[in-house]
Amino acid sequence: MERTLSIIKPDAVKKQVIGKIIDRFESNKLRIVAMKKIKLSKDQAQNFYAIHKDRAFFKDLVEFMTSGPVVVLVLEGENAVLKNRELMGATNPKEAKSGTIRADFAESIDANAVHGSDSLENARNEIKFFFKEDELS
Repeated sequence: MERTLSIIKPDAVKKQVIGKIIDRFESNKLRIVAMKKIKLSKDQAQNFYAIHKDRAFFKDLVEFMTSGPVVVLVLEGENAVLKNRELMGATNPKEAKSGTIRADFAESIDANAVHGSDSLENARNEIKFFFKEDELS
């Protein structure tokens, strides 16, 4: 069983589609191991997205991710990283396949509803960023 991290971003939280997104995970055999709703500080967002710090969109990404609450989840299942990425769809919702989370709920390439770990290694690091071991069941 793999674990991966998913973040329901501020745009999707504001639209009140948290439950619909969670249903996509559970309907596709991804079990929720941990979940919390938080408001990221600027420092947290900068640290979480540090890999992008030299990219032109970094400042806007940090501002967006701190613009409202997010829901952070740890998902578990067979091929969880890949399955979650398939459910999310392409980063740009205009390119996302019909029926994916981003095609259905995202507004733009910036406000694209969800984040998901892109590898098992990153999933482990991202999970540790948000959750202590005793918060995972």
